[in-house]
Amino acid sequence: MLPKTSLGTLGLVIGSILTFVGFVAYAQGNATLNLAGFFYGIPLLLGGLALKASELKPVPFSQPTPPAILTLREQQATTTQNQIRKDITRYRYGQDAHLDSSLSHLGMSPTDEERPVIKGLRETSVDGAYTLILEFDSPLIPFEVWQQKRQKMETFFGPGLRVEVNQPALDKGVEVSLIATPSAS
Repeated sequence: MLPKTSLGTLGLVIGSILTFVGFVAYAQGNATLNLAGFFYGIPLLLGGLALKASELKPVPFSQPTPPAILTLREQQATTTQNQIRKDITRYRYGQDAHLDSSLSHLGMSPTDEERPVIKGLRETSVDGAYTLILEFDSPLIPFEVWQQKRQKMETFFGPGLRVEVNQPALDKGVEVSLIATPSAS
């Protein structure tokens, strides 16, 4: 549950409530409740604001995952596929973009403005193998560069995976398919 909850929003709500209680207690002359409201409420409120300012929202699934694919995921998904799926579908703090360090290592993020942004993901099956498809918006990095980096991606994401790069029709996006190779996983 916690990965699906924004800690910034949680801090803002609880901090606001405690701060409000502190102000009401101050107005009513209740010193104990006043101090508790101020000493806990204001720091939580400020912490919530700080987290909200550095919050990176989870990447949504572009399609619901069918039960058959969920079963296939349990049987074949590699550690890397599971880690990527879990990391990008939860709130992150203090990062510029999902997978920013991976894209930098792969040479796909020369500047923050040019960095591809992951806009969705989906799970499917390719030739009976579990596949995690990452959908990137990549207007400034040509598709040819993605194709040239395919082998490097395969090495980077580790053993047990085959990488395919596709470009949807009439789109500046790129789909990176991480396909489990069941014999190697």
